[in-house]
Amino acid sequence: MEEVRETSAWVAHNSSHVTVDSSGIEEVVEKMKESIPKVEWDYEGIHYFDNGPLTVQYLFVLDALNFCFWPDKDLNYDNLAMGLKEALLNDKSAFDADRLQKYTGPQLRELLKWPRPLPLEEERVRLLHEVGFELERSFEGKAAKLVESCGKSAVKLVALITRHFPGFRDHSLYKGHQIFLYKRAQIFAADLWGAFKGQGYGEFNDISSITMFADYIVPAVLEQLGVLKFSSSLASTIEASSEIGAGSEEEVELRACSIYAVEKMRELLINKWGKQVLSVELDLWLWSVGIQCPSLRHHRTLSIYY
Repeated sequence: MEEVRETSAWVAHNSSHVTVDSSGIEEVVEKMKESIPKVEWDYEGIHYFDNGPLTVQYLFVLDALNFCFWPDKDLNYDNLAMGLKEALLNDKSAFDADRLQKYTGPQLRELLKWPRPLPLEEERVRLLHEVGFELERSFEGKAAKLVESCGKSAVKLVALITRHFPGFRDHSLYKGHQIFLYKRAQIFAADLWGAFKGQGYGEFNDISSITMFADYIVPAVLEQLGVLKFSSSLASTIEASSEIGAGSEEEVELRACSIYAVEKMRELLINKWGKQVLSVELDLWLWSVGIQCPSLRHHRTLSIYY
């Protein structure tokens, strides 16, 4: 995770289109310092949970598919989480490793009860196959074995996931530097921690090492709060709902500067106000603010990483 922090900071210090506004950070932190908003992990009740290995399998499948909903205006994360939950309630073997390797696009749609092709459907199917194949090959078909092998370390879990599952290798080249973001690998660790309330499969002795999860929603919320400032050309592109290329300077800056900004918010809360808070908790709060704001304009990038 130090790679994520260090390379995101490098982007923030060399950025051309996105600026992290330190006075904006101070203003937001000033408002938050008395009561840091706490958001329950499953506050909407949309996730499968049985307090055992099947929940781990569910969360890994969920996070393998947790990306790029915006091309279908009716589709969102809730549809995915609830659709997979219903599928598992109907058939406990739906996410067995051998079955994950065989799903087709239409079968995935049927699983989610979705009436039309999903955005990046071929990629989603490919990633399901990859997860099933590698779980079977290296972890006895079980995501729980993957988690057990990390020795209660979220950092080791993220490293294991990115080593074994190429679809989770979320990094970019930016001005000659490799930038590591690892959104979906990190969010799996955070989902375990949230679902199991820091116990059992969710017990990590280094959960504080996880950064925020660089997606569409949080950069837009940070801009609204005055923490991020966009160049006029980037602001116009977002306002016009024009697509921003995956791996472009603008896209990498939006994501990396968000990570850097949330780290700075957290540092200020801890060092100046003595408030113990995790980046995971700040991210969950920012994301929940964003999804409750239908008019929020976010950037649009076709990507399997978020």
